[in-house]
Amino acid sequence: MNTMSKVEVICFYGPESTGKTIMAKRFADIYTTKFVPEVAREFITTNNFTVAGIIKIGKAQFAGIQESLPLAHKYLFCDTDLITTQIYSKHYLNVVPPVLFELEKMLKIDKYFLFDIDVPWIADGLRDLGDFRQEMFNIFKKELQIRNIESTHVRGTYAEREETIRRELEKS
Repeated sequence: MNTMSKVEVICFYGPESTGKTIMAKRFADIYTTKFVPEVAREFITTNNFTVAGIIKIGKAQFAGIQESLPLAHKYLFCDTDLITTQIYSKHYLNVVPPVLFELEKMLKIDKYFLFDIDVPWIADGLRDLGDFRQEMFNIFKKELQIRNIESTHVRGTYAEREETIRRELEKS
């Protein structure tokens, strides 16, 4: 737990179109607290972006979490994290700017929920990895394993996902 803020930072983590945004908003409402959206959606309209652009996204994601922490109660729900920014940087640009690793190290996430791909993929004009869902899920999972980060596997219907998250949060 973040000792300064007394707020647990919760990351909903995984490939696109797995329900992270829906759940982040839902749990922020349930706990009357804040959630931090995926800021990349504020900066890009296509997946053709630059290294400078991905750095801007990473810094904005970090800032969004830092700015929301003092306003949150008990939990701060994050729709994504800096590991995710790194994964997409590597995927689309074939490089990860070192600043993204530096920002990741400065950010303390207390609990990760890894969202599975077992819900329908929904195109939204920006999502373009529907044919690579299993590959992307494996990459997300591997990045947690490399860092020795424990996570709760979230799968099933949206109701089942919500119940899994609720049960895990009640343990803390």
